[in-house]
Amino acid sequence: MGQNEIWGWFVISKDLRINDEIRAREVRLVGEESEQLGIVSLRDALSAAMERNVDLVEIAPTAKPPVCKLMDYGKYKYEQAKRDKEVRKKHKTMEIKEVKLRPNIEDHDFETKARNAQRFLNEGDKVKVTIMFRGREITHPDLGRTLCLRLADFLKAEATIERDPKLEGRNMIMILASANKQHD
Repeated sequence: MGQNEIWGWFVISKDLRINDEIRAREVRLVGEESEQLGIVSLRDALSAAMERNVDLVEIAPTAKPPVCKLMDYGKYKYEQAKRDKEVRKKHKTMEIKEVKLRPNIEDHDFETKARNAQRFLNEGDKVKVTIMFRGREITHPDLGRTLCLRLADFLKAEATIERDPKLEGRNMIMILASANKQHD
């Protein structure tokens, strides 16, 4: 949900007001165990927080009256940071790896490059295949297209062609994506 977290039936915004920063006359007070304590004056809510040695945190400022919860704000921020870190750790960013070839590549070199592309695809990354033309080789774009399609055929179990071979300047570019969608 971006900058907010859903808590119970409230949406807790990241920039929460706590204790003396709260500017409402009356608040709907929620206890530490999420129990409803009713609508009380801000002064009573602050004194309840002091008695329990916790913070008064405004978790739903747009509600009428604003909803405030009794909680240990430092502990809440720590838990929140831990959860955010877990989410970032689990999120795998997909990269585009590049394999460069020449139109007159030898068979063994082609197989080595193809195995590298295969490894990239199995790791969940996309592969940008670049055929580099030098000098007069550019007059034979059909050789580049044939080479691209040969590589796609070699990797047909792991890859699908996301972008067909296309000449861009002195290079021909094709993009392959992983055929098994478990990495997306």
